[in-house]
Amino acid sequence: MSKKVAVLVAGSWGTALASVLAANQLNVMMWTRGEEQAAEINEQHSNARFLPGAELSPLIRATTDMGAAVEGASAIVIVAPSSAMRAVAQQLKAHYKPEMLVIHATKGFETESLKRMSTVIAEELECEEGQVVVLSGPSHAEEVVKRCPTTVVVASLDKTAAESAQGLFMNAYFRVYTNRDMLGVELAGAFKNIIALGAGMSDGLQFGDNAKAALLTRGLAEITRIGVEMGANPLTFSGLAGIGDLVVTATSQHSRNWRAGSMLGQGKKLDDVLNSMGMVVEGIRTTQAAYFISQKYNVQMPIADQLYHVLFQERLPRDAVEALMGRDPKTEMEVMKLETWEQWHS
Repeated sequence: MSKKVAVLVAGSWGTALASVLAANQLNVMMWTRGEEQAAEINEQHSNARFLPGAELSPLIRATTDMGAAVEGASAIVIVAPSSAMRAVAQQLKAHYKPEMLVIHATKGFETESLKRMSTVIAEELECEEGQVVVLSGPSHAEEVVKRCPTTVVVASLDKTAAESAQGLFMNAYFRVYTNRDMLGVELAGAFKNIIALGAGMSDGLQFGDNAKAALLTRGLAEITRIGVEMGANPLTFSGLAGIGDLVVTATSQHSRNWRAGSMLGQGKKLDDVLNSMGMVVEGIRTTQAAYFISQKYNVQMPIADQLYHVLFQERLPRDAVEALMGRDPKTEMEVMKLETWEQWHS
């Protein structure tokens, strides 16, 4: 197997994953559209816009030529924003070979089609969706690049593909588990960004720890409910891709989703928040997708619904919280349909 791995694109998470691969003595070629960014990575061994202060391994190189990035690689790691995934996969198709291992680490949906990233990639590369591997879990790029202990999960319908991805990434500070529930891992990673936005908004409103604990708990129930309805294993939402990623994304200032929510809670307008972030906030697009997915599957997602109204219909955050608190009384165990609960616990 070639010791070369291609990483598309050179954002913060892509750069952090490239650093893990380089720590495993693999030659990493990153693809970026920016000539200046490529030059900085190659000459200064840094990517200051996305990971300020981080020193990159000389085993990491960069190019604006996707063909050169992919040529001779045994694996391709795609970390494009969800909004750009189809365009990147379309460009990759001319250079892709079926024997290449394809891994993606993007947490979101294609808003227009409501499709998961593995579906988008498989459509464009004309391969089976089960050949794609998903990497997810509680992992801030800022900590991974510093080699802080981190644990993630890789999921695929193809057991061999998942184990190959595990072997590429696993080392002393980056522990990797495999999971066959590819659907659940993708859904958990995408949906938790909505709850992280809400947690940031709660903090911006200074509602305290009680409110945030309730939001995370009910948010987990909400994303489990829609995930199971879509065909995922409920246990996945109690694992690294679910509660693990939810906790780290909803409680840390490293989280773009938390920061964006916090600013919204403080009264800032969405456009101003996005302009000040300078990077993609996946939870915003995911909230829009979830609003329509919940209608498609006829599943209640009250937190996602209220956040949709805040983001896209100018509802005040405080009014959204009042609407959530004023909902009709429920039993706590209304997590998912009874027949589905019995199915997984029989």
